[in-house]
Amino acid sequence: MSRKLMKRTNKIVQFMTLPGTAAAHQLVVTIRQKCTPEEVLAVLKDLPNPRSEEEVDGRFNPLKIDVFVQTLLNLGSKSFSHSFAAISKFHYVFKILAESEEAQICILRNMFELWHNHQQMMVVLVDKMLKTQIVECSAVANWIFSKEIGSEFTKNYLWEILHLTIKKMNRHVTKLTGELTEAREKLARAEESSDSESDEEKKKQEDAEKPSEEMVERMEEKLEAAQADQKNLFLIIFQRFIMILSEHLVRCDTDGKDYNTHWYKWTIGRLQQVFLAHHEQVQKYSSTLETLLFTQDLDPHILEIFQQFVSLQ
Repeated sequence: MSRKLMKRTNKIVQFMTLPGTAAAHQLVVTIRQKCTPEEVLAVLKDLPNPRSEEEVDGRFNPLKIDVFVQTLLNLGSKSFSHSFAAISKFHYVFKILAESEEAQICILRNMFELWHNHQQMMVVLVDKMLKTQIVECSAVANWIFSKEIGSEFTKNYLWEILHLTIKKMNRHVTKLTGELTEAREKLARAEESSDSESDEEKKKQEDAEKPSEEMVERMEEKLEAAQADQKNLFLIIFQRFIMILSEHLVRCDTDGKDYNTHWYKWTIGRLQQVFLAHHEQVQKYSSTLETLLFTQDLDPHILEIFQQFVSLQ
């Protein structure tokens, strides 16, 4: 056997012995046979967890996610609609595998690994995963600022993803606010009409539409939870900006280099953009941001951006 052929054979053997390779092949066959989500989970069931015992929380097996996400998205790679159909059909599997934020970030990493040369596909896939609640907004924000995709940080598509994530959260809060306001108004109208001598038919209609006190309370709780998620999302985003900018400034100071690089100007500009593009939502949390993140001991170059935003209110 020639040396070249031996090398190639060794590579194939190494690939075939990679953890999850046999399961991936089996999964391809199973999915092509129009299997159910339960049958997919059965194929993944016995895959070992590569994480150490201290790390294992029972909710997150990166090998299962690697095999499932790479196989499914590869099979659905023909078009956007093929990818969407694959995600919809196996939505249940995604939800089982992605219970924790760490697991959701692992899904995003696998998507990036497969589609890093197709930016538009990544944008639409993240949007789809957010809409179908496979990944949460906080997971997307943490993934965007992760070191694994640091080389992509100054690419526009990543910021398109960040802004669509923020807008998704903002729309959710606005929707719940509107629903709660409407429910309170209906409740108030029904109580007013019960005190007055109004037409019997009108009373019946208002009673039928009237939400119960319990329903309104549940809506209030839902809105409070959504607002807490919205605040947390902004805290994650601004904290990550502060971290990477502070690291850059300290590194430049230590090395005696000029901090005002293209990367710095670009990142400061993106920070300003988040403040201005989402000013209505951000200003609701200004005092929290000032107390927790934009404190007086922060580097003046970063603090100045926040102070400029506050002065516009």
